[in-house]
Amino acid sequence: MLANLSAALAVLALLAALVGAVYAVVRLRARRGIATATQRATYEVLHIGALAAEPLQAGLSSAAAGKAVRHLRTLTGAVGFAIASADGILAFDGEGDHHRAELEAAVAKVVSAGRSVVLGTDELPCDLVDCVVRGAVVVPIDRGGTQGALVAVSHGPVAPGLVQATVETGRWVAAQLALAELDSSRARLARAEVRALRAQISPHFIYNALTAIASFVRTDPERARELILEFAEFTRYSFRAHGEFTTLAEELRSIDRYLTIERARFGERLQVRLQIAPEVLPVGLPFLCLQPLVENAVRHGLSRKPGVGMISIVALDAGAECHLTVEDDGVGMDPSVLGGPASAEDEATESGQHVGLSNVDDRLRSVFGDEFGLVVETAPGAGTKVSMRIPKFHPVVRARSAT
Repeated sequence: MLANLSAALAVLALLAALVGAVYAVVRLRARRGIATATQRATYEVLHIGALAAEPLQAGLSSAAAGKAVRHLRTLTGAVGFAIASADGILAFDGEGDHHRAELEAAVAKVVSAGRSVVLGTDELPCDLVDCVVRGAVVVPIDRGGTQGALVAVSHGPVAPGLVQATVETGRWVAAQLALAELDSSRARLARAEVRALRAQISPHFIYNALTAIASFVRTDPERARELILEFAEFTRYSFRAHGEFTTLAEELRSIDRYLTIERARFGERLQVRLQIAPEVLPVGLPFLCLQPLVENAVRHGLSRKPGVGMISIVALDAGAECHLTVEDDGVGMDPSVLGGPASAEDEATESGQHVGLSNVDDRLRSVFGDEFGLVVETAPGAGTKVSMRIPKFHPVVRARSAT
C-alpha cells in the first residue's frame, strides 16, 4: 500500500511540475510581447472599425448598412443596433427589431432636428411578455446636414456610456461617408477630365487622319481601306462610354492604331521604338493615360521638326510597379510653360502642349496618390521625356475595373 501511495504522489508531483512548466512558458511568452490588455483592446477596436469602414465606403445604402451594422453593434456594446437613412432603418442587428416602428419614428425626429434622442420604456411600449428592451439612443449621422441616424438598443435604462459610445460612432460613420462622397466626387471629376481630354485632343487627330486617308483613296484604295478600319477601331476605343480604367495592353493597342495612321501622314519622317516587358501588359491604369502622351509627342514634338523624328515608348517591370516612359527627340519646350495655364488660342502652339499632360497628371495623382504624378524632362531643342510610375496592384483600380 505504501508503494501505491508513493507512486500516486510521484504522479501528482509530475503533474504539478508539468502545470508549473506550462504556466512559466505562458508567462514568458506574455512577457515577450504577445500584447498587453490595452494593446489587445486597441487592436480589436481598430480591426472592427476597419471591417465596418470598408462597406461604408460605398455610401449609405441598404447593402452597405447590412454589412456594417454588426461591426458597429460590437463597437458600441449595444444589445441591438440599427443604421438608418432619412427614409427609415436600412439594417438591424441584435435585439429590438420588433420595436422598429417606434425606432423609425424617433429616427425621423432626429434627422429633422439633428439632435440625439434617448428613449425609455414610455417611448418603447411592448405587448410581448418576454421583451427585454428597456431603452435606446438615437444619434444623427451629420455630414453637413443630417442624412441618417444610428440606433443603439439597451436591456436597461440607457447608460451615459452607451450614449457617448453611440455619439462617437455616429461621428466616425459620418466621416467614413464623407470620405465615400469625396471618392465619388474624385471619380466623377476623373470622368469629366477624360471627356475634356477627348474634346481637346481628338478633333485635331480626326481632321488629320481623315485628310491622310483621303490622300490614299485614289492612289492606293486598299491602304485607304486598312487605314479606315484602324481609324474606326481607334475612335471606338477613345470614345467608349464605360470604364474608368483599362490595361496597358489595351492602351498600347490603341496607340499602335494611332501611330499607324500618323505614319501614313508623316511617312518615313516618323520612327517608333518600343520596349515593352510582357509582364506589365495586364497592369491596370486610368483610361487614356498613356495615349495622350504619345499624341503630344507627335503633335507638338515631331510635327514641327524638320527631318526624321523618333518616339520611344518604354514599359518596364519594376517589382511592385510598372515604369512607363514616352520620349521624343522633337523640338522640346520651355519647362516654365508647364507651370502656367494654356489658353484656347494657344492650343496649337508650344504653350498648349501641357494641357493634356496636366490632365493625365491630375488623374494619376487622384487615383494613386501625389507621389505617382508625371515627371517631365524637356528643353527647347532637346526633345521631351515624360515618365510615370503605375502600381501593379491597387485596390481602387481593381474595384472600379470590376464594376
